[in-house]
Amino acid sequence: MDEAPIPNPPLSARERSLLAKLSSAELEAIDSAVLSCTHSRWRKAAMVVSLSMETLSQQYPEFSDVFYAERVRALVGSGKLESQGNLAYMRFSEVRQTHEA
Repeated sequence: MDEAPIPNPPLSARERSLLAKLSSAELEAIDSAVLSCTHSRWRKAAMVVSLSMETLSQQYPEFSDVFYAERVRALVGSGKLESQGNLAYMRFSEVRQTHEA
């Protein structure tokens, strides 16, 4: 039986508010931690999200997997990661570092 893809939900209002309060240095540190969970080979986006959450759980316990999935999407958008599949479905997409990362 095939698993039906479930799209990532949107960020909660609370997470959007917390995100707006992050400094650029904090956001860069989060993105750096997310990038450290990737490498040059393809890895499921959900795995990168899970590892990122584990890495940052002490500093940012208030952020959910949805937040980290959005950071992955932002890193793809900025060219630091490349993706295959639809990032709106973290379990059905993969990411890897680009040469610039």
